[in-house]
Amino acid sequence: MENAVDIFAPRFQSEDAAREHLEGIHWPDGPVCPHCGSGEAKRLPPQKGRKTKAHPEGVIRKGVVQCNRCRKQYTVTVGTVFESSKVPLNKWLLATHLLCASKKGISGHQMARMLGVTYKTAWFMMHRIREAMTDTDNTPLGGLGKTVEADETYIGGKETNKHASKRLGRQFAGKGKQPVVSLVEREGKVRSFHVANVNGNTLRHALVTTVDRGSWIMTDDHPGYKAVGKEFTGHGVVKHSLGEYVRAGVFHSNTVENFFSILKRGIVGVYHHVSEAHLHRYTTEFDFRYNTRKLSDFERSDEALKGISGKRLTYRRIGAVAA
Repeated sequence: MENAVDIFAPRFQSEDAAREHLEGIHWPDGPVCPHCGSGEAKRLPPQKGRKTKAHPEGVIRKGVVQCNRCRKQYTVTVGTVFESSKVPLNKWLLATHLLCASKKGISGHQMARMLGVTYKTAWFMMHRIREAMTDTDNTPLGGLGKTVEADETYIGGKETNKHASKRLGRQFAGKGKQPVVSLVEREGKVRSFHVANVNGNTLRHALVTTVDRGSWIMTDDHPGYKAVGKEFTGHGVVKHSLGEYVRAGVFHSNTVENFFSILKRGIVGVYHHVSEAHLHRYTTEFDFRYNTRKLSDFERSDEALKGISGKRLTYRRIGAVAA
C-alpha cells in the first residue's frame, strides 16, 4: 500500500508525472510498440503537433517514442481508452481514482465540478473508465468445494413498482425496471449481467457460461433455477417465498444480496437514473470495485489503469444520450 499517496500526489497534478506513472504500469521493462509489439524503440524529444485555437503554435507532444522496427511513433496512451483525448492525462488519472475510491460511485455532475470539465466530458470519461474496468478474465467462478450464489434484481422504474412480482417476467416486473442477474463466488468474485428477462433460459445461460459445473450453487426458490441446478454438483435452495433466508448456516444467498444492496444504493442515491442502453457499464463498475475490495483505493486505481489497453471507446460508440 502506498502510505504516502493522496490526491495531491504529483501524478494527479502534473501531466508529466501522470505519463510517467502510466508508463511505469504499462511499460515496466521499457516502451512496447502498440502497432507491432516490438520493444525496440527510442525516445524522441518533445514534438510539435497540430495547431489548434488553444495552441496556435502547435500542441507540444511529450513522451513520444519511435519504434525501431515499424518506424511508427506512439505514446503510452495510443491504443487505450485515453487515446486522442484533449483532457490532460493527470485529470484522467484523478477521475479514475475518484471512481475507484467511491464505494457507491460518483455522479457525472460531481466529477465535472471536481475536474473542472463539462458534464458531457465527465460523462464520457466515466464511461471510458468503466470500459477499462471490464473483466477480461474468463476463468469460471467456483469449482470443486466452492459455492456460487445466484440471484436477480431489478434496477430503475418507479418506486411504486418495486414490489411487483419478479417471477412473472420483465413485462410484469414494473414499468421501466431492468433485470440484472449476479453470480457471486463466496470469498471470491462477482459477475453481473443485464438480461432481457428472467426465465429458465436466461438464468441457465448466465450460470453455465460463467460457473464451473463442479460448484455448488445457492439460489432462492425462483423456478427458473430448478432445472439448471441439476447440472452442477449441488443446488441449495432457500425459500424466500416462505420467509426462509438461512438454513444450517450454509444455505443462503446473503452474499449476493449484500452486493445488490451496494449496487442499488449506488443507483438510487448517486446515479438516480441509468438508461437501459448503459446499465451493463454501471454493473461493470460495481463488479470491479467488489472484485478489488481487498486492495487500497490507490491500488484499485492502478488495477483499473492496467485495463485501459485495447479498449478504445469513442463517443459515437457510446451514444450521445447521457445516462
